[in-house]
Parts: sequence; structure tokens; C-alpha cells
Amino acid sequence: MASKLDLRLGIDVGGTHTDAVVLDRDNAVVAKTKQPTTPDVTTGVRAAIAAVVSHPSVETIRISHVMLGTTHATNAVLERRRLHTVAVLRVGAPSSVAVRPFFGWPDDLVSAIGGHAEIVRGGFEYDGREIVPFDAGATRDFFVSLKGKVDAVAVSAVFSPMSADHELAAADIARDVLGQAVILSLSHEIGSLGLLPRENATILNSALTGVAREVAAALTTSLGEHEIDASVLFAQNDGTLMALDYAVRFPILTIGSGPANSIRGAAFLTGLTDALVADVGGTSTDFGMLVNGFPRESAANVDIGGVSTNFRMPDVLAIALGGGTVVRATEGGVTLGPDSVGFRLPQEALSFGGSTPTLTDAAVHARRAQIGTARVSPDKEAVLEQALVVADGMVAEAVDRMKLGRGDVPMIVVGGGSVLIPDDVPGVSEVLRPEHFDVANAIGAAIAQVSGRWDEVVSLAPGRSAAIESASAQARVRAIQAGADPDHVEIVEIDEIPLAYLTEPVARISVKAVGPLGRL
Repeated sequence: MASKLDLRLGIDVGGTHTDAVVLDRDNAVVAKTKQPTTPDVTTGVRAAIAAVVSHPSVETIRISHVMLGTTHATNAVLERRRLHTVAVLRVGAPSSVAVRPFFGWPDDLVSAIGGHAEIVRGGFEYDGREIVPFDAGATRDFFVSLKGKVDAVAVSAVFSPMSADHELAAADIARDVLGQAVILSLSHEIGSLGLLPRENATILNSALTGVAREVAAALTTSLGEHEIDASVLFAQNDGTLMALDYAVRFPILTIGSGPANSIRGAAFLTGLTDALVADVGGTSTDFGMLVNGFPRESAANVDIGGVSTNFRMPDVLAIALGGGTVVRATEGGVTLGPDSVGFRLPQEALSFGGSTPTLTDAAVHARRAQIGTARVSPDKEAVLEQALVVADGMVAEAVDRMKLGRGDVPMIVVGGGSVLIPDDVPGVSEVLRPEHFDVANAIGAAIAQVSGRWDEVVSLAPGRSAAIESASAQARVRAIQAGADPDHVEIVEIDEIPLAYLTEPVARISVKAVGPLGRL
């Protein structure tokens, strides 16, 4: 008889499909499904859960953990819907008044979250010295003026990664004025150096907290309908997991979790720790690099819905190339997309008797895939052949942009549209198509570990080893807070970047800790 609590349910929401997979204790696939992603996202998630738990080998009482990688947060920002109104406080006058909060933001997004912002005196130098004292009175006046008008608060301060004292003082005042239960996001917990991008990420985090709570409630309800009593975790954008309460507190960390899940899933399915990964969906293809078993992180600021942010994100290159990408004939040849038929492929593609030429039809015609119910008419063959040449060129260019060196690298191809990728790609030593490639993203969520990261600027004068050990301890604490087993947390990454032209040795230290899921 099978032991209790030996199954895990992984779910990943993509632009075209919502995938779900059930794994056993040995990480073998017990059940899997692909369901259309719905406009409200939640309906598609519920359909995916219903599909996998209906498998005869799945007993819901045996499911110990449920892992969700979702696009809810991304969609809320892009669509400007369901966002909290936010009181934005910057502690930084007189050193940071020239550029106001919301600088460079799209007007409709500023309107969606209220546009309430103030700059008060305070902030720190790079070495932790106070620039000017914190203006508690002006801070209190600002929050009093917005009482009853905002849902959440976002606080940022100059060099808060070096010293968070002024942010913490402002948070205490916000709770005193707006209530102890007010939603608070503090920039030193979210971003790194760079005041404006860090502030932007903090504002978005506060605005998204309501969305995260809705998703958590909907998922919990859906699991309850199937009598699944399991620990719920959310996938975050570094390829690891975080506990439900941690995800509700930091919903911005779910943005970019889809590509990260695919990269982790590709690593698990092939056993490789360093490779290029291509996740081919119905609408787009995401290229990422697998480094030491985890997604390579972006070194540049990341644009989210027109807003520049600097919190960690996977280094992903997305191109408009998917199984449903529409092919059009032009005078000079062909154009691909950027529009896609998406999950309507079985109804609209030529290979299924429809009238819309797609890249899937091109792959079928070139015998890269054997799917469909109808033959492509002769008058479309030339266009589809040209389309595949263009698509192969786009793939080769993307590979060249993602590689950091001149040598060839292996490429793992996953996703439902992976038949589009040829077996021979310039710059690629081998194209790997592992078993269960079609649900690699859901597998990546199901097998993921839990992580915590600590990023700060510190003086090395007291000793470099002591600074690294302190940062490592903080990373371990964050991993445990996110749901990791305290007894098995390990430090997997330490980055040290010296800051030049200073009177004493100062460095930015970033540490990542990873551990398996904590016990129930």
C-alpha cells in the first residue's frame, strides 16, 4: 500500500496553456495535463487541477505539496487591473528631490495605483552614515493625509540596502496612522543598489499584494474542492519556491517565474547543470541559460509594464516565435506574427483543417512534426517553407545573443511547440528533447527547492570573512522564512563586487541560500 503524502502537484500558467503535473517521491511523472489558459487565469488553473487529480493513480490524500507558477502578477501590471492604491514615501530629501517618484512611468499605470507620493528628509551615505535626520513629522503628516484613501504603502530610502533604519521608522509610523494591518513594502527587502529602480519595484510589490491574496484564496478554495490538504508554495523568478505567506508579502517575485520553471525543469529532465534552454510555447519562445543548475540572472534593469526595476529576474530573451505564430505572405517574402492563434491551434491551423497558416503547419510540412488531420494545400507550401527558414534564422540569432562565449553549447528544447526547433542550430553542440518536454515548466515548479537571498553594501574594514558570514546568515534566515527545511539549507552562491574610489574597502555582497522543502 502506498504511503501517505508521497505526491507533489506542480502547476505552471503560460500565455497559451496551463500545465500541471503530479510527481511521486522518486520524481517520476504520475499524471500530467495541458489546459487552455483562460483570461482570468484562475479558471484554467482549476481545470488543470481537476484533470490531473482525476487520473486513477492520483489519490488526493497523498498530495503533500502544491507548487504554483503563475502569470497573475504580470497580467495585473500589463492590464492595469486589480491593483492596490499605494502611498509612496521616499526618504531622501534633500539629496534625491530632482527626480520624483513615478518618473518615467506610463500615465495609465500611475493613475491605476493612485499617484500618491511624497519625499521627506532622511537617508544614508554608502557607508551607513546618516545624510540628514529622518523627518518623522512630515512622514506622519503624509500618511494622515491619505488615511482611508490608500490600500498599501511603499517606502524607499537612499542607500537603504546599507542601512534600513529610516525605512523601518517610516513603517512604524505608517502602522500607527493607517493601522497595524496596513500592507507595507520596504525597498531594502526587495531591490538592490539604485534608488529609482528599487523604489519602482517596491511600489509594484505593494500594488500587487491584493492580487496575490486573491490568487492564494482561489487556489486554496480549488484545492479544497478536491479535498487536497497540502502545503501551498509559489514559484519565484530564480527557479526556487517560497511559502504562501511569503508570496503574498512579496508577489513581485512571481514575475518571471514561468521561464525560470522551464529552465529548472529542463535541468531536471536532462541532468545537465550548464546549458542553453529554449522553451517554445504557442505564442513565443523564451531562451535562458542554465548555470550551476539554476537560471542565469539578468545583470540589467528589468522593464515590467513600462517600469524599470532592479530586483532579480532570470536572464531571458523572448522572441515572437511559437507553435501558433501566424505566417503571412508579403511582396518580399513572409512575415511571422507577432500574433498567434494560441490555444485555438487545433481549430485554426491548416494542418487541422483550418484556414490560418501557422509555424506548426510549416513544421508539419517539413516533417519535423507528425500532427494534424489535414494536408497542407500545394499553394501554401512555398510560403511555409520560407517561414521555416525565417524562423530558423531567428532561433540562430537568439542563440548567439544568449551565449557568453564562442564555443558551442548544448541546448535543451522544451515546451509544446518544441518541434519548431531544428536538430542542427549554429552555435549549438547538441539539441536535446527530453521525455515530458511538453510540461517541463510544471515539472520545474514541482521539483524546485526553496531559496533566500541577501544583498547589501558593507564595509570590509572589520573583516571580509565576517561580512560574508553575516550576509550568509541573513540569506539562510530568508530561505527558512520562505519555507526551507532549517536543517538542510546550504549557501550555493556568493557574489562580491568591490566599490572603487572610496576611502575604505567597501563591497556589495550578494548571497543565495537554497534548501529542500520544510517538513509538514
